Amino acid sequence: MKFGHFDDVKKEYVISNPRTPYPWINYLGTQEFFSLISNTAGGYSFYKDARLRRITRYRYNNVPIDMGGRYFYIKDGETIWNPGWSPVKTELDFYECRHGMGYTIITGKKNGLKAEATFFVPQNYNGEVQQVVLTNESNEEKTFSFFSFAEWCLWDAQDDCTNFQRNFSTGRVEVVGSTIYHKTEYRDRRDHFAFYTVNDEIDGYDTDRDSFIGLYNGFHNPQAVEAGKANNSFADGWSPIASHYKKITLARGESKTLVFILGYVEMPVDKKFEADGVTINKEKALAMIEQYNTPEKVAAGLEELKATWDRLLSVINVDTPDDKVNRMVNIWNQYQCMVTFNLSRSASYFESGIGRGMGFRDSNQDILGFVHQIPTAQDSVSSTSLLHSFLTAAAIISISLLQRRVTLISAATSQTIHCG
Repeated sequence: MKFGHFDDVKKEYVISNPRTPYPWINYLGTQEFFSLISNTAGGYSFYKDARLRRITRYRYNNVPIDMGGRYFYIKDGETIWNPGWSPVKTELDFYECRHGMGYTIITGKKNGLKAEATFFVPQNYNGEVQQVVLTNESNEEKTFSFFSFAEWCLWDAQDDCTNFQRNFSTGRVEVVGSTIYHKTEYRDRRDHFAFYTVNDEIDGYDTDRDSFIGLYNGFHNPQAVEAGKANNSFADGWSPIASHYKKITLARGESKTLVFILGYVEMPVDKKFEADGVTINKEKALAMIEQYNTPEKVAAGLEELKATWDRLLSVINVDTPDDKVNRMVNIWNQYQCMVTFNLSRSASYFESGIGRGMGFRDSNQDILGFVHQIPTAQDSVSSTSLLHSFLTAAAIISISLLQRRVTLISAATSQTIHCG
């Protein structure tokens, strides 16, 4: 069975059947903020370290597979569906996923309504931009309910999925206008928070998972979506989420564009709060929102990202009689090498992001794959490796870029030590 094809001109892989043999994923981000996204919008985001700064929650080895992600739900009459097919899995009239260089575009159509969602992490930006274009392609006016959904991880991904007796008491959120802030432990011991926002007025929200989904429901049938309206729930412990609700009416042929931003913010200790000492300082968050709060700004950011990848892929090109060789050498092998350089296998759909950091051996051998694209970066990798090597020939097996916790391995011993 054929599930898709390569689009060499656009440098994209186009998936036309959501039921792929396994979730086919893309990697978003090239610097500090990263996201994993599957062809049905599953996956998660993190800042630098997939364990210690996990921003959204994801469940590995789950049944059914690939549950948890950045989901958009549409209730049109009595029909509920997702642009990416999952998790509701209503049969779509049209489905397409385009995995490109650092971005993914998922399009779904149902009963004359088209939803096109574009996901990417802009350059020099600690957030994921999600633009949704809704178009009424039917012959009559349409009114429908639209919901966003993201589930917050309580920062440390390992602790998040084990220490329940504590975690059920720590979740904290704040809602201001169309922005939902995740501020678990911010007052107590952290200098960072996250936010999920949309560039339009909303008709409601949910921040408590059980209120949105229902205690005995699932991602495939959240009770708020079935009811066609939000509960305006406010999480206090348990499992915090971020969901926006909006009632939308489109005339025949009309389109509406919504821009969502999932962002991460760090604040200096002396600037964590506003003058009252209670309200979190949102200065950086508001500046981030301003950067991509219109379709024009989103288009410019996406073009900058594409230009970055065009530049990286232009260093070495081959022209052989075999288009498959050209495709692999000129596009996908180089793209894979850059992704591997960025993440060093620390997070994927087979590596949970919990069990290891940046690998010593992996990061060094990966130099061979990207050195022609960004030759100056090898100095950084080599310097980091030398910093974590010893005269005894022992070396660091893995490095956490945030905690600087490393695992020492030698012929005789293996132990965890802390640096810095």
